[in-house]
Amino acid sequence: MFLIKRIKEAFSASKDYKLKELSIGGKKVYLVFNEVLCSTSMINDFILDNLISLSRKDLRKVRDALPDANVVEISEKEIFSFVNQGFAVLITNKLYAIEVRAILDRGVTAVQSELSITGPKDSFSENFNTNLGLIRRRIKTVKLESLDMEVGRYTKTKVAILSIKGIVKEGLVDKVYRQLQSISIDGIMDSSYLKSYLEGDHSLFPTVMMSERPDRASMALLEGKVVILTDLSPYALILPSFFLDYFHTVDDYYQKNNNTTFIRIVRVIAFFVAIFLPAIYIAVTTRNYDLVPYRLLLILKAGRTFVPFAAYIEALFMIVAFEILKESDIRMSATTGSAVSILGGLILGDAAVAAGIVSPIMIIIIAISSIAALIFPSNELVNAIRFYKIAILLLSAFLGIYGVFVGAIFLFYKLLSMKSFQFSYLSPIIPFDKYEWKDSILRKEEKTKYRNSYLTDNVVRGRNL
Repeated sequence: MFLIKRIKEAFSASKDYKLKELSIGGKKVYLVFNEVLCSTSMINDFILDNLISLSRKDLRKVRDALPDANVVEISEKEIFSFVNQGFAVLITNKLYAIEVRAILDRGVTAVQSELSITGPKDSFSENFNTNLGLIRRRIKTVKLESLDMEVGRYTKTKVAILSIKGIVKEGLVDKVYRQLQSISIDGIMDSSYLKSYLEGDHSLFPTVMMSERPDRASMALLEGKVVILTDLSPYALILPSFFLDYFHTVDDYYQKNNNTTFIRIVRVIAFFVAIFLPAIYIAVTTRNYDLVPYRLLLILKAGRTFVPFAAYIEALFMIVAFEILKESDIRMSATTGSAVSILGGLILGDAAVAAGIVSPIMIIIIAISSIAALIFPSNELVNAIRFYKIAILLLSAFLGIYGVFVGAIFLFYKLLSMKSFQFSYLSPIIPFDKYEWKDSILRKEEKTKYRNSYLTDNVVRGRNL
């Protein structure tokens, strides 16, 4: 049989692919599967036991004899694709793919990177069906549509574009689909592979949000955004995402409005402190002495009396040292990570001050600036803050306070010129949306709830289209 010969040749180099020959009523049938991807107990209990008891006449109705709910008739060219997805392919006079996937994921676990204080604790996993189920548990409507496709020449990774019909803006899903369809790559291992293609321009600020929280993805869908799920990835992509989205957390909607407003204001202050505080310190202690009171200036200058380096060199040294400590703390195991932090933060820091290499005030400034950046869970935003902090710091070293203003103008110009899928990145501030503004930095509840008019044509919540 030519088909069997071709299958044996394709699988000859790999021992995990199995081809079993069975005799049913004197007729030969074949079962093809991968023992790593399939559950051998399901194959034995639900396929082999039932096949052995059949007569030759029953082979015509073999589909009805198998208890598995997911049995599909396939063509010859689909055999390898289904086998690599965890199906067992039964070869008789017809070809049947029977789902017998092994459980290879870690199941639904607690949130790791976007910690929840008062909200749900479940998070996405590496299982595509589980992730889709976590969203459908929250949004129980047939208007939640899933547009499936495969990305990757060799990996054939399953990708789904989720949106809610009647809320999502017309044309957005088609644009996302075309952009994903244009990706030509051997394979994708995680949703972050797709993120780099979807963001378009190479801006440091993220325009596609990654989230491991099903409740956040569900909220985004109800806003009119699009969510992308990728098989084998515990992170969903949410787009378009705007600048102010990174100042919001899901827990904001589980607390009182006054508390949420206060915390959001703190996050905005932290953003500016993280970027501008070291640069302002460099400016007032090296060039623009008249910007601070004389007694404070004496204290600042006295702390640097015995430091042999220029202030901006000292600041850069401290920033690099902090980044090394942070990276080592992230990569180390939980047991040794705390020890590294204590060693670097206390012992080495105190020794550096005692040796006169850095000033105590500089350690305080860099520590406040670096800790302020860590308030944001998005790594891309933290990286953007780090870049602009160093760039504006260098400008202030050569131009003083004018360098800070030049850096601030460039930063705001960059934010103003950025687009997220043709939407303004500073929405709803620019262009101004009077309804969405009430849930931007401030949070104010109203009886009639509105969505962002730039994201959807169905602005009023609860209205069916």
